[in-house]
Amino acid sequence: MSKATVSKRYAEALFQLANEKNKLDFLEPELLTVKEVFQNNKDLLAFLKHPKVRSDKKKQLIDEAFKGFSSEVINTLKVLVERNNEEAVSSVVDHFITLVHDAKGIAEAKVYSIRELSDQEMDQLSNVFSKKLNLKSLNMVNFVDPTILGGVRLKIGNTIYDGTIKGKLERLERNIVSAN
Repeated sequence: MSKATVSKRYAEALFQLANEKNKLDFLEPELLTVKEVFQNNKDLLAFLKHPKVRSDKKKQLIDEAFKGFSSEVINTLKVLVERNNEEAVSSVVDHFITLVHDAKGIAEAKVYSIRELSDQEMDQLSNVFSKKLNLKSLNMVNFVDPTILGGVRLKIGNTIYDGTIKGKLERLERNIVSAN
């Protein structure tokens, strides 16, 4: 089974459990902390992957490293370690966050513009696209792209909304070429 499939299954199981116990908001920050620890501490991952370290020692380290975290998070980590899927932790967290955001009607968006957009402009874009896509909220990050002549381009998930002058000119060119 691929790592992506494994990650999705663990994330879905954890999501269902957290949803049943009304702990979605509580587990999200814990899991983000876990992801950060696993990404920034390569020695931890090396220890957990080491074949000569007994499983009970690995689980003890998880208990000590994440003391005070919810039992759902700790038990998920222990199962991942027990089944030699330590490397999937970051991916499990990413899938879990995606599931939580989908359930809450939240999406992530990248906004590309010629200049840094003001907070008011970002709020206007967020309001328009939240309504258009039937979302409760849209978390947006602005990227300055000097190749854009004017306007903005939004990327939400796998969909791109191109309102740039460059994009409009390219569409106009395609229409003219296809009309001939």
